[in-house]
Amino acid sequence: MQEVQKSDRRSRKFNDIDHYNLKTNGKYYLLPFRFQRITSEKEIIVNEVGDYLILPKGTFERIVKRLIQKETEPELYGDLIANFFISEEKISPLVDILATRYRTKKHFLNYFTGLHIFVISLRCEHTCFYCQVSRVTENKDKYDMPISDIDKGIELMFKSPNPHVTMEFQGGEALLAFDNIKYAVERSEKIASKMNKGITFVICTNLALITEEILQYCKEHKILISTSLDGPKYIHDSNRNKPHASSYEYAIKGIELARKILGHDQVSALMTTTKLSLEYPVEIVDEYFNLGFQGVFLRNISPYGFALRTEKSKYSTEKFLFFYKKALNRILEYNFKGHYFTEDLARIFLTKILTPFNVGFVDLQSPAGLISGVIVFNYDGGVYATDESRMLAEQKDYTFKLGTLGNNYNELYFGKKAQEIAQIWSNEALAGCSECAFQQYCGADPVHNHATQGDMYGYRPNSDFCQKNMEIIRYLIELMEGDERIKKIFESWVKQRN
Repeated sequence: MQEVQKSDRRSRKFNDIDHYNLKTNGKYYLLPFRFQRITSEKEIIVNEVGDYLILPKGTFERIVKRLIQKETEPELYGDLIANFFISEEKISPLVDILATRYRTKKHFLNYFTGLHIFVISLRCEHTCFYCQVSRVTENKDKYDMPISDIDKGIELMFKSPNPHVTMEFQGGEALLAFDNIKYAVERSEKIASKMNKGITFVICTNLALITEEILQYCKEHKILISTSLDGPKYIHDSNRNKPHASSYEYAIKGIELARKILGHDQVSALMTTTKLSLEYPVEIVDEYFNLGFQGVFLRNISPYGFALRTEKSKYSTEKFLFFYKKALNRILEYNFKGHYFTEDLARIFLTKILTPFNVGFVDLQSPAGLISGVIVFNYDGGVYATDESRMLAEQKDYTFKLGTLGNNYNELYFGKKAQEIAQIWSNEALAGCSECAFQQYCGADPVHNHATQGDMYGYRPNSDFCQKNMEIIRYLIELMEGDERIKKIFESWVKQRN
């Protein structure tokens, strides 16, 4: 036993200081970067601002050992210099450019909270089996957000330093409390005008209750419509049950009517991948394409609420990735034929990979988008860090509850709970993320970690969030490197939609 302990101590001993010398034999210095094997023969290196190079297996080790020579490998050496992987001086003369680009990547932090979700009612007339929150059908007074809380939420929203805020109405079914929506919109318009602040309104609805009158109001007040569409009728009706009716037919009629009155691009749709959906990747893509959408967001089911408890909705990450790749290949087929049609999760990743910019998608930001990007005001006055946090609260888990609409701005946004979350919301400081080559393309999600692993910090080796994102990023890069046509298609997705 003593011998084992002595051996262990020897293996843990620090190397001599010369081992860590930044420069050896008059050669180049290393700048911060990470590496990952992406195929059996290729590896990727990625720097602090997301620039990457695809290299033959073993090149990373040669770079670190300073075996790359300008004279014998001038092209590789030049690429390493130009892309901030190595420097011929201890402090690169272009370090200010690198710093500027890093600030650009984190530009979203300049404005603080933009998206403000008002859960205007918990009532709903659908009974979707994967619904992430509890839903009720009656008792308007108990389950609709009262006017007094709407006022408090609006007051907090306009305290955000962000010059442009988004006010999103969710449910339940938000249209069941349409009078309250009208009150909130008209009050917010007046305040925004007085404060010279931009504002965008969004109603999330299943469209079953939509009417021409409601849509005319939306047109007058420039309100966007966001709905759910899980695919063809046999999928949508199964996933999103409406008693004694077809939820699909209501959704399609609602989309058509909304486009007619508001305009084609004022209506968006989201799908949720269930066990049933996994069997129909091509059919789901075809449905979105045939309905005239410019793309589809292939979302896996979230591990919250009823979705977590219902066996019918559970599936492995491997099965989702198989579904995702098959659907993405179908999308690429449409693009090969000259159509512009995107997959929006891929487009988010590609924006990070191919451009110097970040995105406003709160689930893939570091620091994470909770609080700094989105805040949720619940129908009962509770204030939550994200919509997913509110879903956890429906299961009596209040880990991410920041307070109530009775608290002041500083108590909610900078209080003890916010500070606790802020300690673990940057992937640059998380074990398993800090050394990952895809760190700059991914994000941190403390809520998902808590829901699936029992603590906010999380454990990357068995994280389905990590497994899914890493493989999709790897696959997108593999596709781009293997086919120049696909790379051009991906570049067009980023350029046109941005």
